[in-house]
Amino acid sequence: MTNTELIDALAENHTLEKSELVQLLQINTDTERDYLFSRSRETAQMYYGKKVYMRGLIEFTNYCKNDCYYCGIRNGNTALERYRLTDDQIFECCNTGYKLGFRTFVLQGGEDEFFTCEHICRLVTGIKSFHPDCAVTLSLGEKTKDEYQAYFDAGADRYLLREETVDATYFRRLKPPPLTAAKRKQCLYDLKKIGYQTGCGFMVGSPFQTLENIADDLLFACSLKAEMIGVGPFIPHHETPFRDKPAGSVPLTLIVIALARLLVPTALIPATTALGTADPLGREKGMLSGANVVMPNLSPAEVRRLYLLYDNKICTGDEAAQCCNCMGLRMHSIGYQVVVDRGDCAAVSVR
Repeated sequence: MTNTELIDALAENHTLEKSELVQLLQINTDTERDYLFSRSRETAQMYYGKKVYMRGLIEFTNYCKNDCYYCGIRNGNTALERYRLTDDQIFECCNTGYKLGFRTFVLQGGEDEFFTCEHICRLVTGIKSFHPDCAVTLSLGEKTKDEYQAYFDAGADRYLLREETVDATYFRRLKPPPLTAAKRKQCLYDLKKIGYQTGCGFMVGSPFQTLENIADDLLFACSLKAEMIGVGPFIPHHETPFRDKPAGSVPLTLIVIALARLLVPTALIPATTALGTADPLGREKGMLSGANVVMPNLSPAEVRRLYLLYDNKICTGDEAAQCCNCMGLRMHSIGYQVVVDRGDCAAVSVR
């Protein structure tokens, strides 16, 4: 089949064979890329119109027990100044965000054992008590099923956990023991079973990655029926073993976003900060390739420079209001509208 025929088949049936996805990942003409993006936008707009959902990102700790080879906050980065936000600082971030129109707050951090299960539950309960009309998303890495259940019972709505790769051999090239691809996938299955709106995802262009790896991860997101799919280009960090590796391709990342949209049409897909870092218009391009979420930073300005997963991250000095206003203008410039809304996945019933 031609690429155009494959795009049409994917847009209509939301499935393709792995070899066919690999074929589409190699699209290299403007005509075919534009056609893919038009079909992915059309699909996104069927469920969400031209709405852009804002998530208020709160990076509350940069401590992490893991030593992933690509990550700037890896435990082995002894040059990094570490921080933890207090509960009051976290709640104040949410209060600021609420006034700016955010109705989802994302608590993201390294795997920091200082924040016990009980502590996270208190944070979730506190945010929900102050802002009962808001959703709480957690992105805290691998936990036990019982911990995930406790967070959910406390009121957490969504959980983000990038699998990075479902290929066990490739996983080992990205993350050292005791982390495994099998455990990562099991965590995602546990989250789905508990009832979270569950997000998976991966870097595009990370060292040693093949197009077959990307196709496998797209098919995994489809089989998981993921409510959220986060993909962004790999960007190296100078204090990691991958410091000298080339960054991932923005054009390939946009193709991956479009394919993810067509495979899982109801998914919430962000135009990530990494995409905006790799290309000054990356977030706009992401939206025009099928994304529908942006995640401005609500963290205190004084700690943003310390949560650097990769080099040259944008918006590390901006105040929350500046981020919010800038994002609204950027989305308006391409015909999209930032909305005050929880922005739940169209495929789920909100509890």
